[in-house]
Amino acid sequence: MRIGSYTLDNNLMLAPMAGVTDRPFRQLCKRMGAGLVVSEMLSSNPKVWNTAKSQARMNHEGEEGIRSVQIAGADPELMAQAAQFNVENGAQIIDINMGCPAKKVNKKLAGSALLQYPSTVESIIKAVVNAVDVPVTLKIRTGWNTDNRNGVEIARIAEQNGIQSLAVHGRTRACMYKGEAEFDTIRRIKEAISIPVIANGDITSPEKAQQVLNCTGADGVMIGRGAQGNPWIFKEILHYLETGENLKPPPLSEQYEILHEHVANVQSFYGEVAGVRIARKHVGWYLSEHDTDRQFRKSFNAIEDASAQLEALNAYFEALQNRETRQISPAA
Repeated sequence: MRIGSYTLDNNLMLAPMAGVTDRPFRQLCKRMGAGLVVSEMLSSNPKVWNTAKSQARMNHEGEEGIRSVQIAGADPELMAQAAQFNVENGAQIIDINMGCPAKKVNKKLAGSALLQYPSTVESIIKAVVNAVDVPVTLKIRTGWNTDNRNGVEIARIAEQNGIQSLAVHGRTRACMYKGEAEFDTIRRIKEAISIPVIANGDITSPEKAQQVLNCTGADGVMIGRGAQGNPWIFKEILHYLETGENLKPPPLSEQYEILHEHVANVQSFYGEVAGVRIARKHVGWYLSEHDTDRQFRKSFNAIEDASAQLEALNAYFEALQNRETRQISPAA
C-alpha cells in the first residue's frame, strides 16, 4: 500500500489516539507489525505548542518507519502553519483530524464537528495540502449524525483537493463509540473515490479485520482501542491475512517482557512522576483479562515509585505463571 511517495510495510495502521499513541506506544506497535503508526492529535493553536503535553506529542526521537503526525483545528491558516511546523519537526505525512468526537474538541468546531460544514472542510484541506510538500491524509467519521451521513460527499471533497488517503471510522459523531460500526457506509465511500480508503472501528481480532476488508473493499484497516493492552494484535492480524490461520497469543513470559518494556519506556519518556501515572492505564488494559476482580490494579494504582511499579508487575506475572504451571501439570 502506498501513501503518496511512501510504500508501507503492510496495510495495518495504528489509529491516532490522544493520551495513548505516544512515542513509546508507537514504537512498540511498529515493532509488533503495524505498517504505519500515527501520532496523537496535535492542536493547530501555536499558543500551546510549548506546553509539556504538546512537546511530548511532538517527540519522534529515534522512531523507525514513516512519521505520520495528526493535527486538529478549525482555522485553515492555523492548520497550514501547524502542518509546516510539524514537517519542519520531522513529520513525513500530515494527517488532518476530522473524526474526533470529543466535546472539548467539537465545541471549538474541530474534529468531527467539521463534517457539518463541507465548505470549511474544503478550505482546511486546500490550505494544508498547499502548505507542505509531504502527503496529506484525512481521518473522518461517516457523518455528523445518523440523519446526516455525508461521508461520501466529504470523501469526494478530500480526493478532489489532494488528500492522499482517507481513514473512516464507521460511526457518526453522535454515535461516539456506542453500538456497532457501520461498514456499509465505508464501502460506499470506497466505491466513490480512487484514493486508498482505510476502515476503522471495532477491529479487535484477525477475523474481524478480514471481515471488514471483505465487507468494505478497503485498502487497509486502522486499529485503535483493539491495540490497547494488546499491541501484538498487528502481528496476529498480519499472520491471519497471509495464511488464514490464527497465531497463538504470546505466552505469559513474552506478555510480561512486552509490558515491562512498555512501562519502563513510559517512565523514561515522561519522567518518574508523570510516567508512573501514565503507566497505570496501560497496565489496566494489558491485565484486563487476567485481573478480572481488579484487585491488582487497585494496589498497582496506589504505587508512586517507578521501580516499585516494575517490581509489582514482576511479582504479579510470576504468580500468574506459577498458577498456569499448576493448571497444566498432570495430577500427582
